[in-house]
Amino acid sequence: MPEADAPKIGREEVAHLARLARLALDDSELDLLAGQLDVILRAVAQISEVTDAADVPPTSHAVPLENVTRPDVVVPSLPRDQVLAGAPAAENGRFRVPQILTDEA
Repeated sequence: MPEADAPKIGREEVAHLARLARLALDDSELDLLAGQLDVILRAVAQISEVTDAADVPPTSHAVPLENVTRPDVVVPSLPRDQVLAGAPAAENGRFRVPQILTDEA
């Protein structure tokens, strides 16, 4: 997009918008916001230049995603009794832990 055709928002326009929104902005904030809004408007103008996107498939991500997990493989592990022997408390073949939830809602 040529620079001359690019949107340009000035300090005066930002001050006017701030008054309409009842925002009290000082001079440095007006200058900062004018620059930021100008960048945003240029980006929107650049996107609006796209005229025919019918052949572009919709995407949810910019790059293709693929599953990077490994397949599950069953392997032998420690016997339950040996595992529970190192636990501070065990009951009915399981770890015993303090209750943190009650029946009260």
